[in-house]
Amino acid sequence: MNFSADLSSNLQHLKNTLQADRCFDIVYRVVEIGGRKGCLFFVDGLTKDEVLLKILQVFQAIKPEGMPIDAHGFSKQRIPYGEIGLVSDEASAVTQLLTGITCLLIDGYDQCLTIDCRTYPARGVSEPEKDKVMRGSRDGFVETLIFNTALIRRRIRDPKLIMEIMNAGESSHTDIAVCYMEGRVDEKLLSTIKERIKKLHVDALTMNQESLAECIYPHKWYNPFPKFKFSERPDTASASILEGNIVILVDNSPAAMILPSSVFDIIEEADDYYFPPVTGTYLRLSRMLISLLTLILTPLWLAFLQNPESIPSWLDFIRLSDPPHVPVFYQLIILEFAIDGLRLAAINTPSMLTTPLSVIAGIVLGEYSVKSGWFSSETMLYMAFVTVANYSQASFELGYALKFMRILLLILTALFSWYGFWAGILISACAIAFNRTIAGKSYIYPLIPFRLKEIKKRFFRQRIPHTEKQK
Repeated sequence: MNFSADLSSNLQHLKNTLQADRCFDIVYRVVEIGGRKGCLFFVDGLTKDEVLLKILQVFQAIKPEGMPIDAHGFSKQRIPYGEIGLVSDEASAVTQLLTGITCLLIDGYDQCLTIDCRTYPARGVSEPEKDKVMRGSRDGFVETLIFNTALIRRRIRDPKLIMEIMNAGESSHTDIAVCYMEGRVDEKLLSTIKERIKKLHVDALTMNQESLAECIYPHKWYNPFPKFKFSERPDTASASILEGNIVILVDNSPAAMILPSSVFDIIEEADDYYFPPVTGTYLRLSRMLISLLTLILTPLWLAFLQNPESIPSWLDFIRLSDPPHVPVFYQLIILEFAIDGLRLAAINTPSMLTTPLSVIAGIVLGEYSVKSGWFSSETMLYMAFVTVANYSQASFELGYALKFMRILLLILTALFSWYGFWAGILISACAIAFNRTIAGKSYIYPLIPFRLKEIKKRFFRQRIPHTEKQK
C-alpha cells in the first residue's frame, strides 16, 4: 500500500500496523511544520535524541510560505541532515522504522521522509576473547553492523571496496553486508552468493552467521570440516578482502564470515604476518604440526599399547607404568567427553568462580582420578596435551572436526588394531581431500591440484610484496 497525501489516513494506517497504542517503545509525535500538520514515528532507544531535537527546532522556524510543494523538495531544502530518504510504500517504511530510522509524514505529501538518526546499544571495539593477538591492532568486531564496516573501511581506503547491504528473514529483516574488492573477487561466486541470499525464505536468522551459512550452503552433514572461516578481527577480514575473498557481516554478530575458505585459509592467522618471515614461518608450521598431532597422538598411542611388540626400544617410555583398572580405550573416550563437559561448565560459571573451580576440577580430575584407579597418569598426560594443543588454532569448527576424526580413529583402532588405525587415517584424509569449498574448488588447494609456487606461500611466510610507483 502506498502513502496518500492525507496525513490522518497515513497516521491511522501506521498506528494500526505498528500497534503503537500497545507497544510502549513505538513513539509518534504530531508536530506543526510550516503551517501544516506532521507526524514523527520512531523507536524509543534507537534514536539519537540530540539530533532529533535539533531537527525539530529547525521545523519550528519554517514559515508557511517556505514550504516546498512536494516531499522531495522538502528533503532537499528544509532538513539540515545528511541521511535522508523518500519512501512511497508503507511496508518499506515500517521495515525501516523498526530498524531505528525515524519516519516523518507531512500533510499534503504522498511520500514518507526517512531520517537516519538511529543509534544502537553497543560495546567498545575491544580485543576479542577468542582471536587474541600477540602483536598488532587490538580492536575487534562488535554486534553493530555499521561499526564493523567502518573498521574495515578504515583499513582499506580504496573506492573499489564494495559493501552491498541486503537483508534476510521474514520477521527479523536482518541486515547483511557483503564486502569485496571489485576486480579481485570471483564474480561468479559473488553473484551466486547474492542470489542465494535474495532467495532465502527463513523467518529469522536467529543464529546469525551460522543460520546464514546453513541456508546459503546446505553441505553434507557427515563431513565435519568447515566451509567457512570466522574471525572477530578486522585486520584478518581486511586482508582476506584484499586477497579476493568475500566477507559477509551480519547485524548482531561480532564475527565476519570469510569465503571461500580452504583448510589452509582456516589454519592461517594474521599473527603470522605481524612477525618477520622466519618467525612467521615457524608459527605457521608449528600450528600445522600441532593440529596434526592432536588428531593422531592418542590413537597412535592406543595402537602401540595394543601391539607392544611394535614399540621400538627408544619408545619404551610410552608403556603403562601400572596395569590399568579400566581399559585405555574407555579412559580416552571418557576423557574426551569429560573435557567438553568442563569446557561447557567453564562457559556457564560466574567469572568470580572460574579460577577456584578450575583449580578444584584440575585437582580432582588430575590427582584423585589417577589415585582412584579410573585413569592412568599416561592417559591424563596425553589427553592434557591434546586439550591444550587444540587451542593452538583459532577455529572452533576445525578443532571439533579434528576431535570427531580423533574419536573415529580411536574406535577403529580399538576394534581393528593397526588396520583400524590406518583405515581411520585414510577416512580422515578422504574427508579433507574430497571436500570442496563453497566455490566448488579443492579444499586442500594447492596440494590438489598441485601448485608448487602456491604451496610455498601456504607453508612458508613470504615477504610482503611491494609495488613500485609508476613514473
